[in-house]
Amino acid sequence: MLPGHDIALATLLFATPLLVAAAGELVVERAGVVNIGVEGMMLAGALAAWVGNGYFGPAWGLVGSVLAAALLATVFAAAAIGFGADQIVTGTGINLLALGATALAYKRLDGPMAEKTITAISPACMAWVALAMLAGAWAYLRYARGGLELVAVGESPEAADAAGVGVRRRRVGAILFGAACAGLAGAYLSTMRVQGFVENMTEGQGFLALAIVIFGRWHAGGVLAAGLFFGLVRALANLLETHSGFAGPSLQLLKIVPYAVSLLALAGVAGRSRAPAALGRAYERG
Repeated sequence: MLPGHDIALATLLFATPLLVAAAGELVVERAGVVNIGVEGMMLAGALAAWVGNGYFGPAWGLVGSVLAAALLATVFAAAAIGFGADQIVTGTGINLLALGATALAYKRLDGPMAEKTITAISPACMAWVALAMLAGAWAYLRYARGGLELVAVGESPEAADAAGVGVRRRRVGAILFGAACAGLAGAYLSTMRVQGFVENMTEGQGFLALAIVIFGRWHAGGVLAAGLFFGLVRALANLLETHSGFAGPSLQLLKIVPYAVSLLALAGVAGRSRAPAALGRAYERG
């Protein structure tokens, strides 16, 4: 029997970066944009936080993570919002770009960074930030004028535009906010959960954040519950790996359990959920 406090701690540890990234993606999707480039933005944020922390300290590491993700978000927004490119294809390109660029940068920086000391940041800090982000997103989308306008953009950009709401401006702002959250989630991986960076260290967690938004039915409370659920699944798989002595093919099979559960959960929920009406649809002003 695994200790209950170990399971709770591991659940929180695994859920925190998912919740931070999902809070940003929630705002993005309520604006009518699908940004599957979250994975790449998390990866860029993880690398930038690792380097910034090593050279300049933890605060600059966090700043670097946000800036690195925002740089990719600017490219995404220029293509998807500025030129009306397909959002799925553009997000896939962002992920591939980030994967290649971070791998190349890591090979160049691994030697110099070995001489640096990474200042650890308490994971509990980011856990509180995740909860605050979700609470803030709920209040903003439900009560704030700007949030209500953002929701209107995601439901009917034509009607929002006719009412004087800047559709493109709102969507670009949402994308940048989502990127900042993804960057911070990446920083959590490389400077809070562990103090280091490896190639492709996100391991699909950006895609899990996307799944959490769908599983949470595009509401902050649902996102919180879904994030904790997926965190629990990953925690159980990790604890079984460390306590059961599985090896070889059995160990590899165990590692895919969180993603398999995610697919099964989405298969049961996504079809019964109503996404924002204009989700994924480019808007061209008539």
